[in-house]
Order: sequence, then C-alpha cells, then structure tokens
Amino acid sequence: MISSYNRDGIGDTLILMTGKSVFAEQGFETKENITRIFKSETGETIGFNFFQVSDVLQLEGKGPVTLTTEQVDQLNNCLSKAGFNEQLVADTTPKFVVGEVKECVPHPDSDHLSITQIEVDQEQVIQIVCGAANIAKGQKVVVAKVGAMMPNGLIIWDGELRGEPSHGMVCSAKELGIENPEATKGILVLPGSAVTGEAFQMN
Repeated sequence: MISSYNRDGIGDTLILMTGKSVFAEQGFETKENITRIFKSETGETIGFNFFQVSDVLQLEGKGPVTLTTEQVDQLNNCLSKAGFNEQLVADTTPKFVVGEVKECVPHPDSDHLSITQIEVDQEQVIQIVCGAANIAKGQKVVVAKVGAMMPNGLIIWDGELRGEPSHGMVCSAKELGIENPEATKGILVLPGSAVTGEAFQMN
C-alpha cells in the first residue's frame, strides 16, 4: 500500500494506491468522503482517495507517508461506515533500504543492462535489472523496493526489462533527490560499513 499526502498541492486528500493500472482502464465509486478506484474490467480495487482526511488523521509534510497500524485502523473504520467492504493492511516496512550486490552479470539481450541479485534484508535477495554502468558485485547501494515512491512521484512496481524480471530499483543520488557532489555518474555507492537491510534516510 502506497500512501501520499500533499495538502498544499492537492488539498486535504490522502491518496492510497494498492495496485498498478492505466488511467483509461479505471473506474470510480464515491461514498461520503471516500472514492474507490478500481480496474474497470475486473472490479479489482487499486486505490482510495480520502477527502477531508484531517477530520480523521493528523498528517504532516508532503509526499509519501508511512501510516501506522492505528492510522490504518481508523481508515478502515471510515471505509466500513461509508459502506465499503474492502479493508486496508498496514505496511510499516521501509521502502528505501541499504542493499548488497551479491551477483552482477550482463543482460543476455542488452549491451548496457545488468542483472543483479541484491540482498535487501537478512537472506532476502531480490533480482533487479539495472542500467547503471558503475554497478558491481560487492557494492552497498540504495534500493527502492516495490511500493516505494520516488521524490519525483514515480512509483516502483514489479516489472520486466528485456524479458528479465525486476523487483525494485537501484538508485542514484539524483533520483533520491539528495545532493552529493562527490558522487560519480550512475548509482549511489555507499560505504562498505553501511548495514544491509537498514532503512536509508534521504534527509
């Protein structure tokens, strides 16, 4: 579940995304101050907009927000009272983490892509297809996991590049929105002392 709030930009509205879709394929259903977004063909819920959300939650800042279990419970109460059957599931795990590149091999169908196996937590390894020329085995890097919202608003979903599955993104300093004049072109390489699996703080 991806949550975003920007009162100055779009008003007092909490945007929740639970799945990926194309706008042309979406349907909408509104009850009270809640709009459900769903796939027109299947009816699958892919998100909710909670309008006047400050009547229910106190949110600060702008951009992606991590909702606590208690906040998700409050939103679920609102869904039930409005007549929606769906219930949200809290996800408090960090979406930007320190990863360790365990394997890095050339993509068989590309002259610039690499297929990497990256440990993002204790013994949890994911495959990411990366286009950075400076990625290499043994590096500590910043991984945007599936469900992450980048500073520019891009959402990270499961994908496929040239026929190879990719489950996240290895980030550059620019993509993370941080100033790093010493960074080389390509991904941001962290010191070897960085702890694999720890949340990466951009601020």
